[in-house]
Amino acid sequence: MSGCRNISLVLDNYQKGRLMFIQAVADLSTKSTNVKCLEKCGVLEHIHPLLSDTCPSIRQCSVVTAARLAEHDAGVARDIVRQGLVATVLDNLNKYNVIYKRSALYLMRAVARHNEELASALVGLNALEHIVSCLEDFDTQVKENAAWALGYIGKHSEHLAGLVVDAGTLPLMLLAYQEPQLSLKQITAGALVDLAQHKPDAIAESGAICHLVRGLENQDPKLKRRIFYALGAIASARTELAEAVVAGGALPPALLHSGHDSAAVRCAAACLLRDIVKHNLELAQLVVNSGGCGPLVELLSERTAGCMIPACMALGFIAGQSDQLSMAVIESKAILALVDALQNEDSQDAELCAAAWTLGHIAKHSPQHSLAVAVTNVFPKLLQLYTSPKSSSDLRARVCCALKQSIQCCLHRPALEPLLHAAPNDILKYVLAQYAKILPNDARARRLFVTSGALKRIQEIDSTPGTSLKEYINIINSCFPEEIVRYYTPGFSETLLNRIDAYSPRVPELFTDRILSDCQSEVTSNIEAS
Repeated sequence: MSGCRNISLVLDNYQKGRLMFIQAVADLSTKSTNVKCLEKCGVLEHIHPLLSDTCPSIRQCSVVTAARLAEHDAGVARDIVRQGLVATVLDNLNKYNVIYKRSALYLMRAVARHNEELASALVGLNALEHIVSCLEDFDTQVKENAAWALGYIGKHSEHLAGLVVDAGTLPLMLLAYQEPQLSLKQITAGALVDLAQHKPDAIAESGAICHLVRGLENQDPKLKRRIFYALGAIASARTELAEAVVAGGALPPALLHSGHDSAAVRCAAACLLRDIVKHNLELAQLVVNSGGCGPLVELLSERTAGCMIPACMALGFIAGQSDQLSMAVIESKAILALVDALQNEDSQDAELCAAAWTLGHIAKHSPQHSLAVAVTNVFPKLLQLYTSPKSSSDLRARVCCALKQSIQCCLHRPALEPLLHAAPNDILKYVLAQYAKILPNDARARRLFVTSGALKRIQEIDSTPGTSLKEYINIINSCFPEEIVRYYTPGFSETLLNRIDAYSPRVPELFTDRILSDCQSEVTSNIEAS
């Protein structure tokens, strides 16, 4: 009997030791700084046999430990796959209890989250079949982790998203989304966002739009945000899908939630509006007729949660569709908010790009539209951003486009004049093109053009014959008398001085004779006096 007790004691100590070891490693793996060191010490080789241990606690803790290690580092996740830990867990997935399933699915998403290579490796191990089957499990957390893992696999590429969809995921995911548990709704909505980035048609055809719109009745901000992003991903893909989203009833909630208390929800609603209006005139007109400009303009002043950029882009898409819609944007007082964003020193490059891009789309239609932008005196600020060495290449490109679009329709001389003296040649030619339209028909403008120094300025421009810049200069010069143009031509004063030096005076003969007789009289008088 004592021998049996000793054997039992030895086995108990061995089990306690294994449990203590894996618990200690699990605690250490919670910190990312420990992960590389644990891998170098060969911890994966010790964990691998514990994944199939006879003790349920050890098995579960081993899987959680592997998941934590994989979550922190893509290299460790790659080693976990290569050394067969994932394959072992997949083989055991349906052998053990529900707690093991939760942990195993945690490992799947921890591996899949990093990159397409690791997600593809999971697919190669037939993980999709196991994960999809878990969506039918009775346990809520198992379904949550399964949906989470499927979203992580599908988000990396269209190919992987297609494999996830083809595995029969969407019907089960929609059933899970309709269950009452809030966390399950949130996670499945997030997975639908990931899949909709690459397979929006499949999401729409599954009937997800109506279910997502109905989910907006829930008061949870996180769920609302994910629903709007999912709808936006669908609407962004094609005009027909955007129309399907609108037909599904998404537009009124999007307008309503653009004033939500949560900044994240406001941002997501603005993103959906942007993705709807960008396609065509009809959808943009629908948003404007529904009162969409006002809420979007209110979001332009927000710097939290990125609300400004999608709202700004939505207004730009609306304004770019037609001159009437552009005028609706102007009447909603969007221009002042956009100019404030450009002049705000705290604005990020992305915000500056969006504001400049939208101003260009507002101004490009007609002189009336351009005038609404020009009177705000925003051209010098745009030019400053364009010429600043601190501006990124993307910002310079956006600002350059906005300047060209605005100037090409601008007939407001006070707004053009500062550009004439400061703009580089690639912008200057558009300014001169507008002066070439203004000066031939406006005598007062011609006088001001001379007295302000503008005529002198264009004579100083170094232009190549045959270029559009030279042509515009010639047109402007033809609006003035030739002697005035010559007077302001550089070097003309030197030419005049040279002519003085080379000039031979021609005094009238009568005047010369009188001078000579006077001199002779003076000489005669002097002789007689002596």
